[in-house]
Amino acid sequence: METSEKEIFRDSIGTIDDKGKRAWVFPKKPSGKYYDKRKVVSYLLIAFLLLSPFIKINGNQFLMFNIMERRFNIFGFPFWPQDFHLFVISMLIGVIFITLFTVGFGRIFCGWICPQTIFLEMVFRRIEYWIDGDRNKQIRLAEQPWNAEKIRKRVLKGFIFLVISFLIANVFLAYLIGSDKLLKYITDGPSEHLGTLFPLIIFTAVFYFIFAWFREQVCIIACPYGRLQGVLLDNKSIVVAYDHKRGEGEKGRQKIRKNEDRQELGYGDCIDCFLCVHVCPTGIDIRNGTQLECVNCTACIDECDHIMEKVNFPKGLIRYASEAEIENKEKFKLTARMKGYIAVLVILIGLLAGMLLLRSDVEATILRLPGQLYEHKDNNIISNVFTYKLVNKTSKKIDNVSFKLRNYKGEIKLVSTLDNFVVPEQGIAEGTLFIEINISALNGDKNELMIEVYSDGEIIETTTVNFLGPRSYKLK
Repeated sequence: METSEKEIFRDSIGTIDDKGKRAWVFPKKPSGKYYDKRKVVSYLLIAFLLLSPFIKINGNQFLMFNIMERRFNIFGFPFWPQDFHLFVISMLIGVIFITLFTVGFGRIFCGWICPQTIFLEMVFRRIEYWIDGDRNKQIRLAEQPWNAEKIRKRVLKGFIFLVISFLIANVFLAYLIGSDKLLKYITDGPSEHLGTLFPLIIFTAVFYFIFAWFREQVCIIACPYGRLQGVLLDNKSIVVAYDHKRGEGEKGRQKIRKNEDRQELGYGDCIDCFLCVHVCPTGIDIRNGTQLECVNCTACIDECDHIMEKVNFPKGLIRYASEAEIENKEKFKLTARMKGYIAVLVILIGLLAGMLLLRSDVEATILRLPGQLYEHKDNNIISNVFTYKLVNKTSKKIDNVSFKLRNYKGEIKLVSTLDNFVVPEQGIAEGTLFIEINISALNGDKNELMIEVYSDGEIIETTTVNFLGPRSYKLK
């Protein structure tokens, strides 16, 4: 076979046929030790994804990404707009962690952790096997005319897919608006919240489209991570790999014949059964090497091990291995690039941990009222007017809040009937206050004041403001 013919698979993706049309993938139902492990991991992650919006830690939703109100909860830690730098660091940690895993272990995130793969392979695909049957039955069903059997199976499958898509859309909405609000909307009835019902219908349609039709195209076409792996992988990265040295031999691969000595004939251990291709959810031939479409799902490993066991050949013809291991028997070790990623990851995790420990539960912002200077009152009192904003990041209200000056003798007066007020849980308190200081205590026209915020007599936050006074009274 000419080299150009061998490399023709690189001219297009595995789900496009010779005419440029969608080549529908009918993967064989996988089985084996890796598939059993993936099922355990997948169902644990599905439980995690479905329950996370409804789990609370100290009153905070475990995971929430409320973009509209700019409120985020990550592992129970609330992030407000004032904490945007912490949110950015958290996202960077996630990106570098995935990058590090890709450099070391290929696209393992896609095959084992990605929600798209988990729901498609472990929920929707398994329902499809239950209704339509395995690969051969699915192909026959697709080719047969629309009769009662085909209509019944298509309608049943479509209805179940739609119900599951609707449930996933509700959970997705809980991540965006909060589980408490979602449950309230459900009990109130859809007619009371049409503004939320329409996005819910759109989300349901999107999830149905992805899992019922678009499927593996998400990983191949839409997801940028597949392109990213081509930049990150090298010959020392562990991926799902075909041992071409053992599989091809001197004369390549060939169907097995009874009582033949393949080693003497020069053939490799691959018996060209194509089951590794049939079981692949993206329709590629792993024997062509690492490809964009491969999501490291290990289905081909399990299938090849089954065949090797049947023909009494050693397992591991397809396995987790690096190109360097197959070519030169090199063992896996940390490369300089991996060590660099680990160092950056450790630094960012340490930085985030330190910032979280130093972060206050209350964010206080006091700003001068725009356009106002100072007011000269009786008894040589200078007054400045400010606006204050207190953000309560906890799930408990903060009672009896008051302000005091630390480094100057003066008085703080709130523009309200009470000097003490309450900041609601996960809420904001705003208002206006006057600061009055005797002119003799001022040191020039600009004075930095430190303001302490108290709750029930205990200090909970400090902030600074610039207090303006008359320049002519500057002390010498």
